[in-house]
Formats: sequence, structure tokens, C-alpha cells
Amino acid sequence: MAGDGTATLNTLTATLIDSVNGYSDAAEDAQLGRFQQIFRQRADERSKLAEELRAEVRRLGGNPEDDGSFLGAAHQRFMDLKSAITGRDDKAIINEVERGEDYLKEKFETALNNVDLQPESRSVVERVYQSVRQGHDQIRDLKHGMEA
Repeated sequence: MAGDGTATLNTLTATLIDSVNGYSDAAEDAQLGRFQQIFRQRADERSKLAEELRAEVRRLGGNPEDDGSFLGAAHQRFMDLKSAITGRDDKAIINEVERGEDYLKEKFETALNNVDLQPESRSVVERVYQSVRQGHDQIRDLKHGMEA
């Protein structure tokens, strides 16, 4: 079954699940209601995106990833968020979230350069990537707004 792209799709799914967990943590720790709302919206949206990728893995006959933990510590950018943000101010939280967003965006860009993906899978990944990029840019703009 190697070469059908399911491993790539599962890696992206796990990374998205990490970001859902990271955003949930960020929403709990953020002081400003506006940030809590943004983080919760992103968590919900990422959850739906992960489901789209899981559906594609199922379509290919694979076993979809439903947990971020298989990535191992090296990949868990968003999981580091909990310890990094506990008791910190919103600016520190935004910085950590942006770091996770950079990582997630990079993962998708790498996947889109991957020759393993079938055309249908690629179009699903591209659609999910558009949403990931919007999330990334929103957090980046929030960060720059706080620095202004």
C-alpha cells in the first residue's frame, strides 16, 4: 500500500489534531475574549479539516489517523504550547501559536511537493491547505498587530 499517499495524509491529519489541541489550550489560557473566540473557531475548523483528510484515507482503503500522538515528540509543535503558555500573557500565547502555525504550513507545503499523492488526494490536501494558510496569516497578522 506504500505510495498511495495515506502515510502523508495521516501525518497531516495528526498535525492538524495537534493544532486543534493547541488552539483549545490557547483558548483556555488567553485573557482576551476576542482571542479565545478566534482560537476556538480555529480549533473547530481544524477539527473539520482533519475529518476531510481522514475521509480521504478511508476512500483510499487506509486506516485513518485519529490521534496526534503517533507523530512523536519531535513533531508535536502544538503540544509544547501547553507548557509554554500556562500563566503567560496573550502576546506570548500568540507567539507560540504562530510558531505552531508556521510548522503546520510547512508540513502542508512539503506534502504538496510529495509525488506520492494521488490527484484526488492532492486536491483534498490543497483545499485543506488554503484554510491552513488563512489561519496562519490571521495569527501572523494578530502577532504583528500586537507588536505595533
